[in-house]
Amino acid sequence: MKKVVLTMATIMFSAGMAVADPLEGTWRTAPDDHGDTGLIEVAPCGDALCGKLVKSFDSTGKEKPSTMIGRNIISETQNKGGGTYKGKIYAPDRDKTYSSKLRLTGDMLDVSGCVFGICRNGGTWKKVQ
Repeated sequence: MKKVVLTMATIMFSAGMAVADPLEGTWRTAPDDHGDTGLIEVAPCGDALCGKLVKSFDSTGKEKPSTMIGRNIISETQNKGGGTYKGKIYAPDRDKTYSSKLRLTGDMLDVSGCVFGICRNGGTWKKVQ
């Protein structure tokens, strides 16, 4: 009886533990039109994933202030399986929000998006945490 109770407790405890999505963490963006990059922290937001800008860097790699700190760059993003994600991505350098397609391979994330039939390759982001 003791063994049954212990097994059930273990199963219930394990079921309550959340498994992190591989997209969660901190990502270094590819350089934008101005050569600037940023750190995007991806975490759950409701039933989706969102990514906020937490640091901004100029083209020389020096940290710089930005009014975009704290803004969601990635939003409404869903895991579609096989390393593919779809959602929204905001490009501060163009002040546009795109329907995004993200492709995760290991610690690399290929980013692209389209708005009104105009598509943009957002480059490859690298996971830093």
